[in-house]
Amino acid sequence: MENLDLSQFDEQEKPIDIKYYLIKYFRYWPLYLLCISIGLVFVFLFHRYTVERYEVKGSVMIKSNASPEVRILDRSNIFSGGENLTNDILLFSSKNLASEALSNLHFDVSYFASTNIKEIELYKNSPIKVEVDWNYPQIVNKKIRINILSDSTFMLLSGENTFFDRFFTSYQYVEEERDIFNKVLDFGEEIIGEKAKFKIYLLDDLRQYDTYEFLLHNPASLVDRYANAIQVKPLINYGTVLEISTVTKIVEKGSDYINALMDAFLEYDLKEKNRISENALKFIEEQLYIVEDSLKSVEGRMQQFKVSNKMLDVNAEFGGVLNSIQALETNIQSIDFELAYYNTLKNYLITKTDSFEEIVAPSVVGIDDPLFNELVGSLVTISLERRKLLSLVNETHPDVNVLDQQINRLKENLFENIKNLIANTESRKQENQKKLNSFDKQFSNLPKAESDYTNILREFKLRENLYTYLLEKRAEAGIAKASNVPDNSIVDQAKRGTLIFPKKTQNYTYAIGLGFFLPLGFLVLFHYLNNRVMDQIQLKSLMRIPLLGTIGYSDKNTNLLVAEYPRSLASESFRSLRSALFYIASEKKCKRILVTSSISGEGKTYISLNLASAMALSGKKTCIMGLDLRKPKLAKYLGVSNKKGLSTYLVDKDSAADIIVETPYENLYVVPSGAVPPNPAELLLKDKMGKLLDHLEESFDIIIMDCPPVGLVSETMDLLRFSDVNLYIVRHDFTHKNHLLMINDLYANDQVRNFYAIFNGLKSGGDTYDFSGYNYGYGYNYSYMRKNSYGDGYYAEEKEHKASWLAKLLGKFKV
Repeated sequence: MENLDLSQFDEQEKPIDIKYYLIKYFRYWPLYLLCISIGLVFVFLFHRYTVERYEVKGSVMIKSNASPEVRILDRSNIFSGGENLTNDILLFSSKNLASEALSNLHFDVSYFASTNIKEIELYKNSPIKVEVDWNYPQIVNKKIRINILSDSTFMLLSGENTFFDRFFTSYQYVEEERDIFNKVLDFGEEIIGEKAKFKIYLLDDLRQYDTYEFLLHNPASLVDRYANAIQVKPLINYGTVLEISTVTKIVEKGSDYINALMDAFLEYDLKEKNRISENALKFIEEQLYIVEDSLKSVEGRMQQFKVSNKMLDVNAEFGGVLNSIQALETNIQSIDFELAYYNTLKNYLITKTDSFEEIVAPSVVGIDDPLFNELVGSLVTISLERRKLLSLVNETHPDVNVLDQQINRLKENLFENIKNLIANTESRKQENQKKLNSFDKQFSNLPKAESDYTNILREFKLRENLYTYLLEKRAEAGIAKASNVPDNSIVDQAKRGTLIFPKKTQNYTYAIGLGFFLPLGFLVLFHYLNNRVMDQIQLKSLMRIPLLGTIGYSDKNTNLLVAEYPRSLASESFRSLRSALFYIASEKKCKRILVTSSISGEGKTYISLNLASAMALSGKKTCIMGLDLRKPKLAKYLGVSNKKGLSTYLVDKDSAADIIVETPYENLYVVPSGAVPPNPAELLLKDKMGKLLDHLEESFDIIIMDCPPVGLVSETMDLLRFSDVNLYIVRHDFTHKNHLLMINDLYANDQVRNFYAIFNGLKSGGDTYDFSGYNYGYGYNYSYMRKNSYGDGYYAEEKEHKASWLAKLLGKFKV
């Protein structure tokens, strides 16, 4: 037999019935409610025993120091404006800055309340304070319990780590006994043990509990942990404001660390700025020391000369010449000072290759060339930035290479500038020296004593002017250092924290969502994998023959439901089916109704018996024929003998009148199957079968033929030629969907006619989609229940269908 082309059903696809799926899955609402409740309880317990984590944020504005001249000289940086935040971001995550911040905080000891719910850190609310001597080995990263006995005494205790402590707490207790445990100790007393040296002070007499816990952190590990816990990023793109954040269990503790870290960053920036002023002051102090010695020496010589000679009034005759000589000598001295600075700087640049922080600014020594000052200042700034970067990365880092390139370009420009400055300065010195020589010739006309005194006076004045000049420069450098402020500034202090774990609202939402969608997904998957027909909608979508009626599941322990319970709701269901059959083939005087199904156990005999009973109750003389010669059951259900029947008639042992048996019920007769023959298919093909039906048609109004399953044996196809109406039985939660392909195939190929489906054994609730008044307008669909065994099948391997435990559980849910 050819397979059915299912593509033709896809072409007839109908819109999705939303109401169908809503009713189908909403009836499992107790399961959804149970799963949602379990999820909410789990989330509640998770929140109760989980330590909250908060995100604390602060922000710092980074200012650019690069001038337009530097950006012009440094072509690689001409478009960026000198704003490179990478180094500052790395500096915030450095261990040096973390160490500076932690040095101002008391984070080496953590204090906890002793609770059985979750770990609660007290921070500043702790009634005790522990001062630790870190030069001595300590018990680190292990909780120590302290039992306060009185306002002056306490006792240290070990703890016991439970199974849940490993999952819900950050630190374990000290389990082993120590020499400092279980002893009465005094507050303020120095506690010295094998691995302990600290003091404990009582801060608050009005404590809430008597038992607390404290934990000692190794300072080096503490620096590593806090340095790695910092997240730094630009607040907005292309901006110079950095956002510094960290995750903490205590908002106040995290805020204190962020604020201390930002303060340490500003202090570091100010310290780097002061390095230039400090170098200038150091240089001036060295020069002052030299000039002061020479000034004292000249002053001593002048005093000695005055003692041995009378005071001379040289200014009276040669005052103008002397003033000119002094001015020229001062200029030459200043020029020599500049030349010495240029040569010193030139040699420094030649000998130094990577660090240029110790260069004295030209403005300090009186050089006012703007470009030269800018170049030196830029070289010092970039050198400081390079040193700062090297504290975080190695010399092969790309950012270090970029700074090295900038330094090399600045050095080249400085060398060229210094060469020109030296040439110009030497030229100015030669001009001043020529003028000085001319004045010396005029001054040589003085007597020898006066000339000697004048020379000493000239030298004194020169040293005095230079000393005064250096004192002024030292004062200026000191004022510049005192007025230095950090280039960067704090925008927002860290104050409030944002709860990031656990996200309570989100977790409760997830609990509700998963509590609903997990069972829903399981049900959808279960229904998708379930290969049995579960409701009328499925049946209509799977079958091409019309659905004539629906028969519910019955719990009555009888197969003659209509005959024994004629006034029950179940009987009305068969009456509705009877009414529908009256309209089909109404022109027939005697209506032949054939009942079959796909396999055994779908309720063919049950439907045949009750339909025949319903016909008989309506006054129609009805005969039910047991055409299932392989597994006869009619005689047993009706309580008649099966020795004579259809098989004995077909083999000419009995006559037609002998096999028609009257039942205890009015208008209901039966033709039993008879003894089981060896060749049932061949017997039903005899001409006597047609003669028997013609004979019955003369005496009865309704003939119901209880036939074998069409999917298991071949004789049913041969019996279709005798019927007027054919009923195909499909049983709820029993018939497989692929069993329906055969009847669809027969119907599509016009091999069967007048076929109608009966949906049998429909159970209320579970996977059932109930319809009120469903039977095509032929009455109401009365749902009822029955418990009946259909017996074994035609083959030895067939077993009675039993619902799985899962199906039984799902069947408990009803709307």
